[in-house]
Amino acid sequence: MHTRKLTILALFATLALAIYSVESMLPPLVPLPGIKLGLANIVTLLLLQLYDARDAALVLLARILLSSLLFGQAMSLLYSLCGGLLCFAAMTLASRLLHRRFPELTSILGGIFHNVGQIMAALLITAVPAVLAYLPYLLISGIVTGLFTGLCARFALHCLRRLPPFR
Repeated sequence: MHTRKLTILALFATLALAIYSVESMLPPLVPLPGIKLGLANIVTLLLLQLYDARDAALVLLARILLSSLLFGQAMSLLYSLCGGLLCFAAMTLASRLLHRRFPELTSILGGIFHNVGQIMAALLITAVPAVLAYLPYLLISGIVTGLFTGLCARFALHCLRRLPPFR
């Protein structure tokens, strides 16, 4: 990997971590635990559009590991990894199938699968099938928040493509 590309990916990882830290300080959107905007996923969407899936995966893993170390607990790492990796797989597949168009749809699918991954983690940890009752609420929130982050990514892409390194 060239130094320039490594530097750009490190900046994206730093940006994702900064977005995550600011979002973690915001009050909850709704009085249900686990529902967040997921603004750091904007960075993942940008990387899937501008670079390849491997680069996006490296930045995503760096963000998940660093955010868990700096802001979370050991248990939050498991939830973040399960949700983040399933979300990433869905967004990567959607991005390829949609030929890197429609970041909103890609993000909605990512939001849905992120919540499915977190419910799977909760089911594995607690072994209580009742956690599945929470899934419909999380799926609705995944659609809404995914649409918002997808729109943010579209706007950011429009701005980034004007800059020399992304032309």
